[in-house]
Amino acid sequence: MKISIRRLTNGEGLPAPAYASPGAAGLDLYAALPAGQKLVLEPGARDLVPTGIQIALPQGYEAQVRPRSGLAVQHGVTVLNAPGTIDSDYRGEVKALLVNLGGQPFEITRGMRIAQLVVAAVVRARLVEVDELDETERGEGGFGSTGLHGDGRE
Repeated sequence: MKISIRRLTNGEGLPAPAYASPGAAGLDLYAALPAGQKLVLEPGARDLVPTGIQIALPQGYEAQVRPRSGLAVQHGVTVLNAPGTIDSDYRGEVKALLVNLGGQPFEITRGMRIAQLVVAAVVRARLVEVDELDETERGEGGFGSTGLHGDGRE
């Protein structure tokens, strides 16, 4: 699939989003902060981090901004609205809404890999209002209704 990308002034000199390995599902996104400037995410804080790019997705696709597992496990830094959806008709700068759920301040600098971008097909639903829904074995069982151990046990 071909996706058009436009590099913004703040993204000049940064690597283009790329897959880190042959089997990677997401393209790495880089922080496009001004050179020499850092963004410190204090514990519990959140901020929009620019990536210095715009993209043009084909209709019928979305891009999802997702956390990088290493940042999450090592520092407690994740994407707050994971996955953040970029619609096919959005043409603004791609940004990552990061939050620090860890116990220490986290410093973001220019060129740091901060998130990943996963492109996915979108199925548009047509909702049909009905008087009743079909029955299932689960029924109205909600949060926690299937247990913790896979066999219904708590």
